[in-house]
Amino acid sequence: MYSKYVLPRIVHFTCSMKPNMRQREKVVPLASGAVLEVGVGSGLNLPFYDPSRVTQLWGLEPSAEMRRLAADAVRSLRFKFEFIDLPGEEIPLDAHSVDTVLVTYTLCTIPETEPALRGMARVLRPGGALIFCEHGAAPDPDVRRWQERLNPIWKRLGGGCHLNRAIPDLIRAGGFEIDRLETMYLPGWRPASFNYWGTASPR
Repeated sequence: MYSKYVLPRIVHFTCSMKPNMRQREKVVPLASGAVLEVGVGSGLNLPFYDPSRVTQLWGLEPSAEMRRLAADAVRSLRFKFEFIDLPGEEIPLDAHSVDTVLVTYTLCTIPETEPALRGMARVLRPGGALIFCEHGAAPDPDVRRWQERLNPIWKRLGGGCHLNRAIPDLIRAGGFEIDRLETMYLPGWRPASFNYWGTASPR
């Protein structure tokens, strides 16, 4: 009951806080062409897509409750949108079929990030881009220690969300070269507020 009905609404609330929404406003408009958003969730990114740049959007979201929460945002889109599930380990799109992959606050929860990222690289066309915005491991030792201490409990309460993942390392291990990277603490609770965002290209 918690994971099916309560957790999706908690995730929607926490991820819709103003600092996170400002981050979405920075990165989502960079997407262009045929776009795959991995972990579209409750649709918080959808208002920030530029309809003059996007021709098609696939929203990968396994949670039916999250898809229901996204329904209103989906109806307001001015370009073609399709939800896709993850019935197996492989993203159900053809190789080299998308121009942009977008991930925001998603890599923290994916159980096996390396094969997931390699799947994202597989569907990108040559010259395509991964756009990312994620929270993760903080650079300050005192904050990092708190992340390590709290992570086991946080994962259980947060549906598998990790406080302490080194996002750039994960992206590189998944078959990408990082082209642009910015970092900062967002306003809020420091163990969960260190953000990484930028773009990467498949190797």
